[in-house]
Parts: sequence; structure tokens; C-alpha cells
Amino acid sequence: MLQVPFIRQNKELVLERLALKNFKETNLVDEVLALDDKRKRLTQEYDETQAQVNSLSKEIGKLMAQGKKEEGEAQRAAVNALKEKLGPVNEELNATEKTLHDTLVKLPNLPAAIVPPGKTPEENVEVRRGGNIPTLAADAVPHWDLAKKYQLIDFELGNKITGSGFPVFQKQGARLQRAMIQYFLDFNLDNGYTEYAPPYLVNEASAFGTGQLPDKEGQMYHATEDNYFLIPTAEVPLTNIYRDEIVKDTDLPIRMTGYTPCFRREAGSYGKDVRGLNRVHQFDKVELVQIVHPDKSYEALDEMVAHVEKLLNSLQLPYRILRLCGGDMSFASAITYDFEVYSAAQQKWLEVSSVSNFETYQTNRMKIRFKEANGKPQLTHSLNGSSLALPRIMACVLENNQTEAGIPLPAVLHRYFGADKIA
Repeated sequence: MLQVPFIRQNKELVLERLALKNFKETNLVDEVLALDDKRKRLTQEYDETQAQVNSLSKEIGKLMAQGKKEEGEAQRAAVNALKEKLGPVNEELNATEKTLHDTLVKLPNLPAAIVPPGKTPEENVEVRRGGNIPTLAADAVPHWDLAKKYQLIDFELGNKITGSGFPVFQKQGARLQRAMIQYFLDFNLDNGYTEYAPPYLVNEASAFGTGQLPDKEGQMYHATEDNYFLIPTAEVPLTNIYRDEIVKDTDLPIRMTGYTPCFRREAGSYGKDVRGLNRVHQFDKVELVQIVHPDKSYEALDEMVAHVEKLLNSLQLPYRILRLCGGDMSFASAITYDFEVYSAAQQKWLEVSSVSNFETYQTNRMKIRFKEANGKPQLTHSLNGSSLALPRIMACVLENNQTEAGIPLPAVLHRYFGADKIA
């Protein structure tokens, strides 16, 4: 979440940046400042009253020791009166602090200066393209037909077991999924990331820490009896590993990677690119997370973008990189680059990765700090990116490489899959 001192010192900039993100409830900025003023006033009143209590309490002992019992009792009565005043002030202060916090978390992160204006995905800025879009035979088919032909994925069985959006991978399809997960993890490990296998459910504090709550509760599956949330991405448990921690500046950057299934309700997405693997409720993904020194986060962002780009190049997939406009960014992001791969059979671009810098927005919620030698603890910056999400990658690998004699696979997957093609 944003920091109140920054809002106070940069109110006009905050309003300008919120407008770039097309955030309408800008009145919350004034509410935050007014609540902070009230908090300061109540804190001062409480502290001054407590100081009086402490001072008068010391005098009571002196008066009693001098035999001045009546004066001592009068002083005691004055102390009791002040203590009675402290209770309501403390209650009002606690209530004000809670209201301030609840109001502050309604403000999204501020977009970075290089984020382009715009309200819709059509206004995102293409940064560059890579790879070659294949020319398929006239009888080429989309991945859901290939999945049926080669018995790779059973969408109807998933619907029977659970419901729509929960495909069952089988035979060569299950093996290809496992091969890609292993390759993605090894690729990340070879580039300096440390692997974790985190839980698939998180508590409310963890979901709040990365910004899923209170913004995206409608998109998450909620185990209500235990108040746990199924993770929408490994970003949530990985980043929370360092919640409430103070790390040494020499420990930075912290690079983490992990494979998890991801669970998303995708409420409101029905009818939009939902065929086959294009949009599902459960999918596998390998994630990247970095916790870095604030002076190094944009350098880390460029590094992560280059890392994902190199991974896509190794899979020989045509891709493009988009810098998202203000209106298409997530609530918590300061800047996001989307990677899309081209589905030759469907003739459309499909998003397969987002790489984002959150600056201090997440780390302020989680109190992830670092301490320089003899220095005061400061907030780190956090970043994350998909490396990669499996469903649409698999869809494009299948579609773009299809031939009459089978589906040749990218060379980097051969040793993981145990063969050079799906036959």
C-alpha cells in the first residue's frame, strides 16, 4: 500500500498518477490525509495526558513520604481522572488508525512515469517482437482438436470430475506438461534463482500482503471454514516468505522460483477466449519473484523481462512484449510487461507471462525491510513474473508445430520429454 508521508508530500503527483491508472475514487486521498491529521492529534493528546499521569504519579509517592496524606490523595484523584480520560482517547485513536488503514488499502499503487496512458488493452504499447510466425497447412486445427487426436487432454472428463475449466492431462499430454515444468525450473535455477515448493493455500495475511485482498477476493477460491485461500499464483506464498523480516542489504537481491498449480475463478470471463486451454480455472505455472534494493528494482525488472524473453526464444515461439497502459494494469503494480505468444491455428495472440515491479506497494503491506550497516530499516522493492504459465504455452507448442507426421517439440524439451515429438 502507499505510504502516508509520501502522499502528504506529493499530493498532486499522487492524484496525477491515480488519474493515469483511471482510478475514480480520488476523494480517498483527502480522506487519508484528514484521518492522518486526526490520528496525529489524538496521539498527541494521548501522549500528553499519559505524561501528566506519569508526572503526577511520581509526586504522590513524595507527598505520602512527607506525611502530606491529604495532598497525596488529592493528587491520586487527579491521576484517576486523567486515566479515565485516557481510555476514550485510546479507543478513538485505535478506531481512527483502523479507518485510516482500511481507507489507505483502497488506493492502488501508482503507475511509474514510463507507463503509457490508456484505458483498454488496445492502448498497450508494443515494445518488440521475436520469433517467426509459422505458416500452417490449410487443414491445421486448434489445440483442442489436437488434444483429442493424440489423447493429450480430456476436457470432458475434467468437467465430469470437477467442472468446466479443470482439464485432465493424460498420457503424452501429462508427460509434456511435466517436461515443461522441469525445464522452466532448471532454466531459472541456472540463472541464479533458488527453488521453493510452497503451500497451495495461504492465510488472509498472505493474500493481503501481495495485494490479492481486498482487491481480488472475487477471483479466488476460498476455503471458508479455515479461512484459507487457494493461491492464484506462486507469487503469493513466495513473496510472503519474507513477510515481517528485516534482511541485510548484502542478502539482496533475493531471487526465488517455484512451481505450483494456480486456481482462479475467472469471474466475468465467460465467453471470452474460453475454448480449450485458453482460459481455465486450474493451471500449472512456474513463477519468478525478486526482492531487491529500491535503487536496483528497475534494473531487476529489465533483467526479468530479458530472462522470460530468452526462455520463449528457447521454445522457438513467436512472441511480442507489451508495456501495459495505466488502465490495463493490476491494482498493485507500478509497471507491467505482458508477453504474448502467437497461436497460429487460432490466429490470435495469447498472454503467457506478466512481469511486474510493485516497488514498495507489497513490501509496505508485508513489512519486508532491509538494513544497511548502521542504518535505519528501509522497505525493499518486490517484483514477480511468470516463467512460464503452462496452458497457453502448451496450446501454441501444439498448434504451431503440427504436421501430418506428428508434433515435433522444441529441442530444449527433448531430454525432459524423452522423445523429439508427439506421435
